[in-house]
Amino acid sequence: MSERTRRYARMLMDLAKQEGKEELYRAELEKISELLNRSSELSSYLTSSDNSVSDKKATLQRYFGNKLDKGVLNAVFAIGSLKEKNYNEVMLINDFLAYYYQLQGKHHGIVYSARKLTEKQIGEVEAAVSQRMDQQVKLENHLDESLLGGIKVVVGSNVWDNSYLSRLKGLKDELLYSEDAQEASVREMNEAIRQQILNYEQQGIAVKNDDTTGRITSVADGIVTISGIRKAMSGELLRIGNGSAMAMNLEEDAVGAVLLDESAEIREGMEVTSTGRVVETPVGDMLLGRVVDAIGRPLDGRGSIKAAEYMPIEKPAPGVIDRQSVNEPLQTGIKIIDAMVPIGKGQRELIIGDRQTGKTAIAIDTILNQKGKNVKCIYVAIGQKNSTVAQIVEKLKQNGAMSYTTVVVAGASELAALQYVAPYTGCTIGEYWMNRGEDVLIVYDDLSKHAVAYRTLSLLLRRPPGREAYPGDVFYLHSRLLERSAKLSEKNGGGSLTALPIVETLAGDISAYIPTNVISITDGQIFLQTELFNSGVRPAVDSGLSVSRVGSAAQSKAMKKVASSLKLDLAQYQEVLGFAQFGSDLDQSTRRTINHGQHLTELLKQPQYAPFAQEDQIIVLFANQRGYIDTIPLNLVRDYEASLLMEVHSAHPEMVSELTSGEKMSEQFTEELNRFIADFTTRYKLAVK
Repeated sequence: MSERTRRYARMLMDLAKQEGKEELYRAELEKISELLNRSSELSSYLTSSDNSVSDKKATLQRYFGNKLDKGVLNAVFAIGSLKEKNYNEVMLINDFLAYYYQLQGKHHGIVYSARKLTEKQIGEVEAAVSQRMDQQVKLENHLDESLLGGIKVVVGSNVWDNSYLSRLKGLKDELLYSEDAQEASVREMNEAIRQQILNYEQQGIAVKNDDTTGRITSVADGIVTISGIRKAMSGELLRIGNGSAMAMNLEEDAVGAVLLDESAEIREGMEVTSTGRVVETPVGDMLLGRVVDAIGRPLDGRGSIKAAEYMPIEKPAPGVIDRQSVNEPLQTGIKIIDAMVPIGKGQRELIIGDRQTGKTAIAIDTILNQKGKNVKCIYVAIGQKNSTVAQIVEKLKQNGAMSYTTVVVAGASELAALQYVAPYTGCTIGEYWMNRGEDVLIVYDDLSKHAVAYRTLSLLLRRPPGREAYPGDVFYLHSRLLERSAKLSEKNGGGSLTALPIVETLAGDISAYIPTNVISITDGQIFLQTELFNSGVRPAVDSGLSVSRVGSAAQSKAMKKVASSLKLDLAQYQEVLGFAQFGSDLDQSTRRTINHGQHLTELLKQPQYAPFAQEDQIIVLFANQRGYIDTIPLNLVRDYEASLLMEVHSAHPEMVSELTSGEKMSEQFTEELNRFIADFTTRYKLAVK
């Protein structure tokens, strides 16, 4: 008992002493306690605040045929009317009985059995439990046929369960775990059963106490407060009936946890059991092509996932010694990004912009472009509409991308806790492959909603709010996630995990709290501008605000050569364009800059779901660098580009093959490519006149 619960038990004892009816109170309350231990439905009814005191008393009297002492019943509920929140009559009855026997130097308890025990048997159990608790214990024998055999001892919050029912449940859980987590063969399952039978009599008593079990004292809005489980760990998985929760607040006399299941059955007074394990997710190649929820459970209706193993969703990021510098490009298939804001394997590149500016489109195009490149992909949808996610999954299927992609979904209608854990689950799934030397791309769509979900949980858990009501550790929320992206050293397998986090801004404000946090964590950002998007520039990448801190280290030599001047060209174009609006008399150099900028902008436009191969990008950017595209009418640039690529693929496939590797172009090859494009441009202009 805590000091608070002892106070209410003492008040009830004082009433009993004033009336001189301590024994009557004990006898009546022991009868009620025995009934409550056998009927979880009645226990839930009495702990519910939705039921009136008169209804609760009438219900108890009906169970006992109106033979309960009315004075005792009224006293219990009179004390109950004074109780604080998170304290109820069921707890008061148990605490009174414990206090009664404590005054006598004994601990009161109940030994449940399927058949009545003899006095000698009860005495042996009392001696064993007294030795275990190092205090004298008085036990009463209550019958419970559901136990099937064996005994179950309850002393306060301590439980020793050696009943046949408990053993069968343990056997069932072990076999289910063996089947789901380890894909056991029939022979292994039979061996497990045989060993259980052989060791049946030698099994020790399964001990539950305040360190490992507790009771729910309140439940609301997906948050449960639990008394007990003193040794709970932060992030530990807790079992509540058929549901589960994750411990987040570890306080002196209570544990705050968040529910991971929508369950209307979870009520005050229910038992909570710690598992000794943090929240885990299945990992392995069996997840490829699957759509799963925030903790790895299948959502696509294709049956259970036979995972290779389970891994915790949270773990430390690789250290500096375990990494190597980012030096290998991860092609997005988007010309403006691969040319000006290159992404390397192991990098964290933020995609940021207002709502409806094409952020998700860039991420999906990048996933589509990994086909045939031995890069596994993970798309984490946080707070998205289920219909939107279904469209994305369908588009991935149509383009053959689901064979190397896993989709993790925590929709807008899901619990805030699931939206909170979803990106960590996706990261763990990717780390499994990275640690095996493979390359992985993960998209977090989006971390703004992730931060909002965490803020919701924090406020419900009564953590102190800070700026914009976010908790003080909201920076750590994303830093510990994104720091797990890395390019591992060759000693550690050389695998990589590349992250594309998405953050939504309001009216282009990249200086807001969450955007600035994520910008400071990542290795660059791709900024999408609403004005560009609305003017028809797709993708609407702002070349001025977009940057990659890895830079040309994540580009092939050929791409680096043809894209070196693009950013400067666009910057000059934007600068003179502002002046050109106010004057009509422009010199030749300014007109040339504007013409080049217009053609380059048109060239960098790209439809969705149409990623460009690296060799195709190099060819069209080479044509731009040599000025051939500037001579084409602006409205024909896209047609010129398509015709040029079609011609080079059909007439000179050897050129395309040489550019596929991205190696530095030799002088001879450069001259040959230049002659071919010059000849094609001349023929094209004649054809369109």
